[in-house]
Amino acid sequence: MSMKDAYVQKLKAQMDEWSAQINKLKAKAESKEADAKIEYLEQIDALREEQLEAQKKMSDLQNASETAWEDLKAGVDRSWDSLSSAMKKAMSRFQ
Repeated sequence: MSMKDAYVQKLKAQMDEWSAQINKLKAKAESKEADAKIEYLEQIDALREEQLEAQKKMSDLQNASETAWEDLKAGVDRSWDSLSSAMKKAMSRFQ
């Protein structure tokens, strides 16, 4: 397995984990009162948008050649860090 393939597998696993966490947050939001529910759902929508952007970058990286993928890795890492931070912030707010 190449370094690129291993990296993409790691990203996919993290994305699956984040998807599960977002689904849990959405379930929690559904049980809230109207005002809180709206705020939670807005935060979830923002997380989904960041997640879609990260998935796009991951797809670009996955489709890159073995020599070009490392050039894309820095952008993917920044996107992942941003999504990770947003997830942590949302998880702490929803508790």
